[in-house]
Amino acid sequence: MMSKPGTTPHLRINPLACHAHGVCIEALPEMIGSDPWGYPVLWENPVPGHLLAHARRAVASCPTLALQLVDSDTNPRQ
Repeated sequence: MMSKPGTTPHLRINPLACHAHGVCIEALPEMIGSDPWGYPVLWENPVPGHLLAHARRAVASCPTLALQLVDSDTNPRQ
């Protein structure tokens, strides 16, 4: 993902694609927790710059491609 000027990256999860493997939770515990069933719960805030590389690694590690890093102006219904 290449951020456009004036945008901030956010994490987004596709709940239908997620199978609760927990890889993202292990890769980025600062921003991703888990619910009682092991599914990820995302931090609502933008990804801070010092965690951006870790967020990209978490996205790349998702075995079902359910986790995405998107610009804040990206329409979540697309």
